[in-house]
Amino acid sequence: QVQLVESGGGLVQAGGSLRLSCAASGRIYVMGWFRQAPGKEREFVAAINWSGTSTVYADSVKGRFAISRDRAKNTVYLQMNSPKVEDTAVYYCVVGDTIREEPAAWGYWGQGTQVTVSS
Repeated sequence: QVQLVESGGGLVQAGGSLRLSCAASGRIYVMGWFRQAPGKEREFVAAINWSGTSTVYADSVKGRFAISRDRAKNTVYLQMNSPKVEDTAVYYCVVGDTIREEPAAWGYWGQGTQVTVSS
């Protein structure tokens, strides 16, 4: 059984920075982040493999967000630099067996953490 606990969400100004964290318990392989804005479907944000040597990003965040993981702490991070108002959403930490952009491919989800970007 995998349990995920996210933290770090909140209010940030556009152009600022914010870091999300997700601590995991249980057997972990691939970790990632999705987000869901009001009235929109959940969308893939970023993912990282077990060793941290492979990362994938959505085009909308590439160059601004960075995903990383600390294997010793079983924790994944999402560094959000220069966030935009359109990045406002609930961010979910996910765990799965392979990096995929489809939500259904991920077996475990955190409870979500709200990120609000103000202009």
